[in-house]
Amino acid sequence: MAQMYDQSSEEDLEQLLAHGVTFSQEPTFSRREESVSPSIPLHGEDDDETSDFPGGSDLQGALGLFAEACQDMATSGVELGLGRHFACADFCNQAVEKAAQAVSLLRFGRRSMYDHDLRALGAAVGAPEAIQNEMAILTPFHPEAFYADTSPEEADEVISAEQASSYMMSARTVLRWARDIVLRV
Repeated sequence: MAQMYDQSSEEDLEQLLAHGVTFSQEPTFSRREESVSPSIPLHGEDDDETSDFPGGSDLQGALGLFAEACQDMATSGVELGLGRHFACADFCNQAVEKAAQAVSLLRFGRRSMYDHDLRALGAAVGAPEAIQNEMAILTPFHPEAFYADTSPEEADEVISAEQASSYMMSARTVLRWARDIVLRV
C-alpha cells in the first residue's frame, strides 16, 4: 500500500516528541518551590503594547496540550500502519482538537467550548478559513458521531487507507498552524 502523506511533517513531529521544545532563553529556576521546576514567563506577564496575547494566557498548559496533540498524531500513523483506519481518523480528530485547544489556552487562558464541531472550534480560536476547512474534514470522526451511523465492527471497513492518509494530511496542516502559534515563544 502506497503512503500518500508528507513524511517530512511526520519527521518534524517525531523530532518535537523526541527532543521537546527549545526556548530562545534558558529557563530560570525558583528556589521558593520545593521541587526544582523551570520558571518560564507566560504570555501576559510583562505584557507590552505589542503583545499578541492578553494577560491570563496559559503557555505551560498550551505546550502540554500541543505535545499531547503531537502524540495523537504519531499514534494515528501507527493505527494507519495496523490497518485500523477509523482509529487513525479518530486520533487525527483528537490531535486537531488538542492543537486548537492549545491555541485557545495561549490566546484566552482557557479551553474553548464547542460541541465536537471542529470548524466551530477553529472559528472560536481564530483559525483562518483554510484551517477551519481542514478541521471540518475531521469532524465526522468523533466516535460518538461516527458510531451513530456505523457499527464498531464496520468502522475500519468504511474508511480506506487512502482516505485515512488524507485525514492525516489534514491533521498535519492544522498542527503546523497551531505549532506556529504555540511554539512561537
